[in-house]
Amino acid sequence: MSATEKEKEPIALKEEGNSLFKAGDLHGAVCCYTKALKLSQSQAESAVLHRNRSACYLKLEEHSKAEADASKALDNDPGDVKARFRRAQAFQKLGRLDQAFLDAQRCAQLEPKNKAFQDLLRQLGAQIQQTSIQQNSTDARVQQMFSLLLDASAKDSDRQKAAQNLVVLSREEAGAEQIFRNEGVKLIQKLLPSKQEEVVLSALRTLVGLCTGHQSRTMAIVNELGMEQLCTVMGSGASTVSLAACHLLQVMFEALTEGMKREIRGKDEAILPEPSKELRSMLRHLLGMIPALDVSGPGRDSAINLLVKQVPRKSLKNPDNSLTLWVIDQGLKKILEVAGTVAELSDGPPLTDNSLMSCSVLLSKLYDDLNSDKERENFNKLCEEYVQQHFSRPGLESKLRAIQTVSVLLQGPSEVGNRTMEMSGLMDAVISLCASEEVIHQQVAVEALIHAAGKAKRASFITANGVALLKDLYKKSENDRIRVRALVGLCKLGSAGGTDFSMKQFAEGSTLKLAKQCRKWLCNESLPPTSRRWSVEGLAYLTFDADVKEDFVEDKSALLAMFELAKSEDKTVLFAVGSTLVNCTNSYEVEKPDPQLLELAKYAKQHVPEEHPKDAPSYVEKRLVKLLEAGIVSALVCMVKQESPALTEACKECIARVFLALVERQEDRGTVVAHGGGKALIPLASDNTDAGKIKAAQALAKITITSNPEIAFPGERIYEVVRPLVSLLSLECTLLQNFEALMALTNLAGISDRLRQKLIKEKAVPKVEGYMFEEHELVRASATECMCNLVLSTEVQKLYLATGNDRLKLLVLYSGEEDERLRKAAAGTLAMLTAEQPELCARIPETTTHWLEIVQALLLSDIADLRHRGVVIVQNMMQAEKSLAETLIESEALEILSVLAKGGEGISVPISKIAQNCLDVAVEYGIIRSGEGREKGKGTEP
Repeated sequence: MSATEKEKEPIALKEEGNSLFKAGDLHGAVCCYTKALKLSQSQAESAVLHRNRSACYLKLEEHSKAEADASKALDNDPGDVKARFRRAQAFQKLGRLDQAFLDAQRCAQLEPKNKAFQDLLRQLGAQIQQTSIQQNSTDARVQQMFSLLLDASAKDSDRQKAAQNLVVLSREEAGAEQIFRNEGVKLIQKLLPSKQEEVVLSALRTLVGLCTGHQSRTMAIVNELGMEQLCTVMGSGASTVSLAACHLLQVMFEALTEGMKREIRGKDEAILPEPSKELRSMLRHLLGMIPALDVSGPGRDSAINLLVKQVPRKSLKNPDNSLTLWVIDQGLKKILEVAGTVAELSDGPPLTDNSLMSCSVLLSKLYDDLNSDKERENFNKLCEEYVQQHFSRPGLESKLRAIQTVSVLLQGPSEVGNRTMEMSGLMDAVISLCASEEVIHQQVAVEALIHAAGKAKRASFITANGVALLKDLYKKSENDRIRVRALVGLCKLGSAGGTDFSMKQFAEGSTLKLAKQCRKWLCNESLPPTSRRWSVEGLAYLTFDADVKEDFVEDKSALLAMFELAKSEDKTVLFAVGSTLVNCTNSYEVEKPDPQLLELAKYAKQHVPEEHPKDAPSYVEKRLVKLLEAGIVSALVCMVKQESPALTEACKECIARVFLALVERQEDRGTVVAHGGGKALIPLASDNTDAGKIKAAQALAKITITSNPEIAFPGERIYEVVRPLVSLLSLECTLLQNFEALMALTNLAGISDRLRQKLIKEKAVPKVEGYMFEEHELVRASATECMCNLVLSTEVQKLYLATGNDRLKLLVLYSGEEDERLRKAAAGTLAMLTAEQPELCARIPETTTHWLEIVQALLLSDIADLRHRGVVIVQNMMQAEKSLAETLIESEALEILSVLAKGGEGISVPISKIAQNCLDVAVEYGIIRSGEGREKGKGTEP
């Protein structure tokens, strides 16, 4: 390449970037300017490119980048008034008003008559004045509250009110900054040991306000308060205080880990050290809390919950799992200590009903976050060593601790649990302890047996050796705690065939008897909640059988009892409830075998799965109605709200599947929305398994199609629905899911410009355009309908104005297709575009030689909607250019318009009026004489 060509390349890229900027393709423009900057060897040229890219970033609302580019342009040319103006705008958006004012003032000095500069200067002056007033007012309020809180003689009620006012103030940026700068953290530190729960809660909530989204303040607060004090508060007996402290630490973690990404390290943009020291300190203290004897049960659960949320990687695409490896190295044995605690036997740490399940979830998350076989082998080895160490010690208590640890592992990283269960003598000890006279020994052993029974390696062994033992315990034990657990073991083994009607483990009617006993336990309120929870576990297995499903939904008292348990403090029941409901609603995945393969299997005398007659759609529909009547939606909504490790992704997927089944019938969607189902589905569509996200998003789509979205998702919630719906526009989803998403997005795009902007921001437009080429008629038509609403946005209109694409051509051709729905959508889009952007009218004849036939066919259509769209397009074209009007009038369009203008049977008044407007435009242009169109050339001048 010659030197001259090299010089031209950045110039060509700059010109291309300018064209894309004008057409509204901001990302494309940024890409061009960035490429040009890499090639540019001229300082002056680089300054212009930085200035242009700054303009793109301003429109994209990436204000930090806009400011950085404008500053680079000014470094090269301090007199560049455009760059200075852009930097002033960026500073304004970033809240750096003083710097913005100085730049705007300089712009106004350089060009005193420029109205935009003067307007910005006035705006900034007013904003600075307002901020100053607020600052002074805030200072006074903060001082007043501090005085009250420091005054020991003040009334408790006044101090409490002052503490609550601090919380409100801390939620405003100006207030948070004032509290922080007025040594508020030291004062808050004095409030934390208070005996008044409300004061402590207010102090913690104030700290939440100070830390939210602000990395520099968070680092300072962590260092000033010290993790020890915060962990002490979280480990206190009061569950509300413990939860509030847990929430504060969660906010701190988020500020420290995500602050860098969000460019919110601190408003002053100080150069800060990496927050890894603070993060490790926080994690070390949390791991220390787990086995500590002086930490309350709720406090321990909160510590485990924080580790579940903060340690594993959010995405496995990120190769760095060093935090997980560090936690395993420093804390795995501490987690196993809690996992092996048998509350009734030892003086171990206090536990809640949820503690062991929380340990299972944490262990599972850590194991799943490992990258290599070597890392997994190390995890296995550490667990095996811990179990072996306790199992080999003399005394029964150590052996029970080992068995309890294995139980927790089997519920979490089951591969690890399986390996430890295979250790020499362990299974024999479990079997023999099942016959112990001590209830607690029996309980630990039976639970281990149940958890092992679900694992493929052990199921056949336990079926052979354990069924008789479990039956014996169920029939002969005098303790309900043991009987209910033995019953669950039998349920688990009895459901080994799943939904396959022909693969039943027990004799006909046995599963029904077991299920009846489960329902009896479930409704027995005199039993402790843990025992009743085990009965739901039993139903989770037994409801694979359609006869059991039918009996269960008919038993309203059992349904209500299960829903009440789902709302209770015992979070460990969530997955069992979710699994039971998935079975009852048949919302699990069923692979339908290929008919030819089925015949081959029968011929080869291989086993062929059979569906139970009561799993037919008519039965399922009736079950759904019964569940809705019993209040299933309220229970599901409560389950979603639970802040617990027990609400695992697998559990969330179950809930999403059930919701999707519940909104299948159009008439049931109103009930689901009325009980809060719409609101509950939004988090399920973003934080779930991949399958769960799709199910939740599809349920949202179904609701959005048939309900008024503004009522179903009031206020800001409607904007949260957009991303899940756009996610369904993927090749990984089915055509039905694509179609329903497009229908739902069409409804949203027709509501407001702000919603259309949200759709554009979520990159819906290119996806919708892609589906406009889909072979399936319904999908293609629904995508075009969605585009019809999206073109109300000027940004989308600019895409059609841009040259070098076939967007307009596609709409013209689709307006002539046979599919009525597609024609209506395409012609409607064309009518809107030609009205909003008249310059597009001149391009219609360039799209295809058949354009005139297509327009005339719309005018002649028997379908009123198509005819209406046709006359609007003709009117827009005629008003846009005289030459277009001449072409149309010289064709058969004149005769058609004349007939339509007369009105009469089958021609609506709006169509008749628009047709007459077209003739009037032709008269104004002098193409025809007044009345000529109506009389077809036979009229006379008035």
